[in-house]
Amino acid sequence: MERNSYAVLRLLADGTFRSGAAIGHALRLSRVSVEVALREIAARGIEVVKARGRGVRLAQPFDALDAGVVRRELAALGAPLRLEVLDECSSTNALALDRAALGGASGTVIACELQTAGRGRHGRRWLTGLGDALTFSLIWRFEVAPAALGGLSLAVGVGCARGLDEAGVHGVALKWPNDLVLDGAKLGGILVEVRGEASGPCVAVIGVGINIKLSATVRGEIAQPVTDLAAAGTRPARNELLARLLASVAAAAATFERRGFAAFREAWLRHHAWQGRRVRVQLAPRRSVDGVAAGVADDGALLLETARGVERFHAGEVSLRKAA
Repeated sequence: MERNSYAVLRLLADGTFRSGAAIGHALRLSRVSVEVALREIAARGIEVVKARGRGVRLAQPFDALDAGVVRRELAALGAPLRLEVLDECSSTNALALDRAALGGASGTVIACELQTAGRGRHGRRWLTGLGDALTFSLIWRFEVAPAALGGLSLAVGVGCARGLDEAGVHGVALKWPNDLVLDGAKLGGILVEVRGEASGPCVAVIGVGINIKLSATVRGEIAQPVTDLAAAGTRPARNELLARLLASVAAAAATFERRGFAAFREAWLRHHAWQGRRVRVQLAPRRSVDGVAAGVADDGALLLETARGVERFHAGEVSLRKAA
């Protein structure tokens, strides 16, 4: 959408009726520009309610992101990150990878109000609508080789769980290697993409997505049990939640840089959604291994007790499911 359309969306985000004249005055837009913006908003499937004598409002209000608010929260939390908040992009991870290739510094963050082509693990789509989720990507540079970052997504999971807990979202569990789980359903996910020379140094783009309030349409397109903060009965302000998650994830990345995943292993095990349960590790192509989830190693490898003894599996090779 055009910039004017997003400006109108942000103004209407609280669900209050406003006349076209009031919108134009607040945003310094002509009446024609306001009408064009409202038509574009409606064309994107965002329902606009009109009432004679009252003006227009959004049928579904949303908690709009505000870069200024997030920066103030980050400063209060002692997290001096370089934040950019976009109205719309294809994928925050794809954009952050481009920025990293151009020399983007550690601590650079891209958050987006609406992703049009969000990505999950193994190229899966990450589906969200306006205000449905919180999506951001953090650039972090390491002096080590890419192979040394095997447990980074798990460390980030611990950071996310801590940030959510601080925001009042309690009981978040972790499913190896990159899912955030609440009440047995997926609340969010992590996508870490690494670029660099085989011998180092390297740069990681750490993408995080948290479901806030998924629409029925988005839920119907996701082929697994999912949940959101609204269903959990808690909805912290998106700006506050973004700041807390960013501060916690950045702290996790800094600790990982110094001490590796071993510094997170015990905390990760306390959050492990499948610890001690029978699971199935699906390998490509068409081969699976059943066993009991026995935790993770210091390098982030999944440990599975099988008939052949304890076996190790690494992120990127397997997906984890309950055993039949």
